[in-house]
Amino acid sequence: MTRPRRRSAAGRAVLTVVTAFGVLAGAALAGAAPAGAVPAGTTIAPGVTYRQFDLPAAAGTTHAHLLTVDLGNPRVRVDLLHPGAVAARATVSKMANAARAVAGVNGDFFDITETQHPGVDPTGASVGPAVANGRVLKAAVPDGQRFGPALPPGTDTEDVLGVGTDHRARLDRLTLAGSVTTPAGSLPLKGLNQYALPENSIGAYTSAWGSASRGRAVCGTDTDRGAGCGAETYEVTVRGGRVVSVAGAPGSGAIPAGTTVLLGREEGARRLRELAVGDAVSVTHRLVAATSRVAYVFALGGFPVLRDGAPLAGLNDTTSAVRTVVGFDDGGRRLLILALDGAVAYRSGLTVAEEAAAMRSLGATDAFNLDGGGSSEMVTRGAGAAAVTVRNHPSGGAERPVANGVGVFATG
Repeated sequence: MTRPRRRSAAGRAVLTVVTAFGVLAGAALAGAAPAGAVPAGTTIAPGVTYRQFDLPAAAGTTHAHLLTVDLGNPRVRVDLLHPGAVAARATVSKMANAARAVAGVNGDFFDITETQHPGVDPTGASVGPAVANGRVLKAAVPDGQRFGPALPPGTDTEDVLGVGTDHRARLDRLTLAGSVTTPAGSLPLKGLNQYALPENSIGAYTSAWGSASRGRAVCGTDTDRGAGCGAETYEVTVRGGRVVSVAGAPGSGAIPAGTTVLLGREEGARRLRELAVGDAVSVTHRLVAATSRVAYVFALGGFPVLRDGAPLAGLNDTTSAVRTVVGFDDGGRRLLILALDGAVAYRSGLTVAEEAAAMRSLGATDAFNLDGGGSSEMVTRGAGAAAVTVRNHPSGGAERPVANGVGVFATG
């Protein structure tokens, strides 16, 4: 066990000494404590419990908030929390309240800033694939276009944590398969509601995207997020199987249900320029799982850190941060959802390697890292409460609007 760093007398006064990965019941945190502090092991709903505890780490003691979710309970499920559009953001508490979730945490990394592209607004859209209530919302951006820490070797933006129709959690990879059929033949579809499209490709945007500009999608390259925006672009709007309009640049505004906007860059734009208003066009798209034969009702992006009981090779062991991670055991029947506290006394956090070790010590066989830092947040709802309570201290001092999250739901 790594020896915790020394703390001031004032800091020690608010802590209870615990063994590594032990429970800290009713801990008082440095700074203002979250409202309605919950004792360790409290049942939030049948099949859902919450507790908090200290974790020793190389950079010093950090504090964890843990949800344990029994997916074997037929009255318990998890699903994607999202703000109603792919290209939008909302706080975890707002999304959880709107969906009537009993608990939740933040989700995938997302397009948060566009300082390298003057005049281009960040979309707020997530990096990886997203599936909500069995509905595919989006596919993954190219690896070089992602936000977040470096990916572990052998992983990419298509990696997901998902729960299938069999109520079991899995780590998997979801790849977009799609095509655009035109009078001249079939064209590959390489994007679906993404803030960044691969070079020379065509992407599809549906009503799930929202009203944000699609201009960001043609900026950067497959290996450099900060590269310039493409000069050759073209849009085609399809409704009822026919081209209804064309445009020489990416547009914005809400896309009506039953309408698909096709956006091309470079070679993709040149191929779309061959279409004219009135041409017959059909668009198909789906996400194909690399391993599971069970359809996903929920999936979101991030990256794996623990697989089959072993940490992935090459995990970062030098950079400590506040983190959010979801693990599972018992063949995917039990979820372990952990968010670190961002209070000043605990903000040193964990490295990715320490995060994987912590989840394994808690019993997880597999674990998946989500967005962290100022995005890390956990909320729970007490019995009969009208709104959720934020359980950890967001490190930015307030809730950060995020692209999506993991929601826990219980009935009865």
